[in-house]
Amino acid sequence: MTSTDMTSTKARNGQRSTLAPWLAGSAAVLAAVLVAASGGVGSAQAATPAPPAPSVARSATAPLTNLAHLDWLGARVTPPSQPGHTTYRLGDEPQIGTLWTYAEPDSTGGFRHVGGGSYDPATNTYGQGAFNADDMSRAAVVYLRHWQATGSASSRASAYELLRGLTYLQTSAGANAGNVVLWMQPDGTLNPSPQPKELPDPSDSDASYWLARTIWALGEGYAAFRTSDPTFASFLGQRLELALSALDRECLARYGQYLTIDGHPAPAWLIAGGADASAEAVLGLSAYVAASGSPAARTALTRLSEGIADLSGGSARTWPFGAVRPWSLSLSMWHAWASQMPAALARASSVLGDQHLADVAATDSFTFDPWLLTSGGPDNGRMPTRGDTSQIAYGADSRLESLIATAQGARQQAAHRLAGIVGAWFFGANPAGVAMYDPATGVTYDGISGNGSVNHNSGAESTIHGLLAMLALDAHPDVAALARTATIRQRIGTTTIEAEQATLGGGARAVVPPSLWTGEALYSGTGYAAGPDGSRVSFAVPAGRASLVLPVFDLQPGSSAVTTFTAGDRALGQVRSGDIGPQGDSPAPGALLPVTLPGTIPAGTTQLSASTVASGGDEARLDAIMLVPLVSQLVLGGDGHATAVVSSRSHTVEHAQVRLAGSGAALIETYDGSGRLVSSSSSPAQTVPVTVPPGGFTYVRR
Repeated sequence: MTSTDMTSTKARNGQRSTLAPWLAGSAAVLAAVLVAASGGVGSAQAATPAPPAPSVARSATAPLTNLAHLDWLGARVTPPSQPGHTTYRLGDEPQIGTLWTYAEPDSTGGFRHVGGGSYDPATNTYGQGAFNADDMSRAAVVYLRHWQATGSASSRASAYELLRGLTYLQTSAGANAGNVVLWMQPDGTLNPSPQPKELPDPSDSDASYWLARTIWALGEGYAAFRTSDPTFASFLGQRLELALSALDRECLARYGQYLTIDGHPAPAWLIAGGADASAEAVLGLSAYVAASGSPAARTALTRLSEGIADLSGGSARTWPFGAVRPWSLSLSMWHAWASQMPAALARASSVLGDQHLADVAATDSFTFDPWLLTSGGPDNGRMPTRGDTSQIAYGADSRLESLIATAQGARQQAAHRLAGIVGAWFFGANPAGVAMYDPATGVTYDGISGNGSVNHNSGAESTIHGLLAMLALDAHPDVAALARTATIRQRIGTTTIEAEQATLGGGARAVVPPSLWTGEALYSGTGYAAGPDGSRVSFAVPAGRASLVLPVFDLQPGSSAVTTFTAGDRALGQVRSGDIGPQGDSPAPGALLPVTLPGTIPAGTTQLSASTVASGGDEARLDAIMLVPLVSQLVLGGDGHATAVVSSRSHTVEHAQVRLAGSGAALIETYDGSGRLVSSSSSPAQTVPVTVPPGGFTYVRR
């Protein structure tokens, strides 16, 4: 888990899980978590300190994966007898594997263990706990994959112990059977109702992110142990089936039912109301079904995958640019953390033989990811503008693993090219410009804030996802080599201009709402510009490339406001503020959405105007405008090479020039928006001329 000044995904996950019984009151709490900086973890108990970080350099051919820090986070406890909780061979092996949640730097140059919530030294307990199912499940996946990749007996043993610990946290009997208690205290006592409060409460009372991640670990665990330890694998299969019973009664019982979200249908049967949590369950179910899992598991895999694919939307020119939205209840939100939807769909496609799932995954990877890379990278929140620009390993790893998973058939080369650029985040291609993972120690730092400062804690979540990324890179040396070219030389991408900071006339005024959170999206800046009849908003636009114009409006059902956009004497199009469906099951009426205008602005444009007509006292609510270049690009340098990705949002073939350092010929490859190779060539020029297919991208490497 990430900690302190990064927004905690545990907190976000807990608030998102309030969606069972759905719509009740979760959005306001989620907003507070998303908007405010995380308040820290309170007082901490120091455990055995980690040794000072060594400064040994590794060769370029040495494995990137180093389990030392994850091993140090591990702990073994003997839990007291607790009704409804047991595990494999508990009578014979009373100790179980666990994992400390946080790690903070100490005075020796190493780290100390930290739990979640305020610490009470008198009882040696935390408001939340020392260990949690979310991290134990994912750490088990790290050890399983490392064992399978290397044959490591130590990793096999660690996976075994963590899976025993994880299944101890799973409730084995009673009304909540199959669900999972999230937190455990240092002595092994469970804490189903932590402070600060998380939902569901108790934590095993409904489907949750930790149920999804438990399914992930159990599925991969079953597949890994099936041959080497059939008895243990059988136990894991039984516990996975128990988890499926909870999933069936709490989620899949609604299969075929759809929510209405501002006039759009959304599947009602996803875990915690989202494609993000459901995708992590699908990773485990895919492994389990491929290893001869049950018909019930195959049905669950099919239905969750269908629901995830249903949340795909947009195109190269329209929001969300081909991505799978993570949250069923919002048309406006995307986040990098837990965004393994393409990976899940690609793997499910292979197991189920469903090409549609692979196609959805490909659109997310090859249409959305080039836009994401050129517009700032794996942010914690596009809501829909860059509302939370902090970045964590969980987000970068999710995009990296998704690209590698979509590397099927003719798409493999494209996937590996983009994966190398995404993987460079860990080595310096990030807002801080520094390496976030150290292969000499196995430490992954907890995140980068919006201003580029680094949180030098190294908790379980960051460590886990740093290692999952390194395992993927070690398995694909071509991708790893690209990832070491990791200094950002140039980025030309989406620009956001705040409406409330523009020149306002004709009655237009800046509005600071009581909360920037609408219930399902986040106003950027300080609020929005309210535009009554006859109002005008004039934007100063930085001269740049020819661009799409996407005004971000808070669209409201029934609004009569119509806003016309012009650039000089060039008409760009209109936005009708009432062009949104009924609220239905959405947390709030209307939706804060980018709307792509039919006209584009030419290169060098410096002024843009918006004029509104309305009746009956209606007003347009204009949050911002997003300027998306028809051709955007990201250029990386370092490690003796240079790499670029050039992305198109155009209807036609576009031409651009990319300056790459270095000597020798540059390789140029063009791909369409589904990841299929269009052409390949080379150029000796320092400034490389490239063509970019409509809605596709071009990869350049010297």
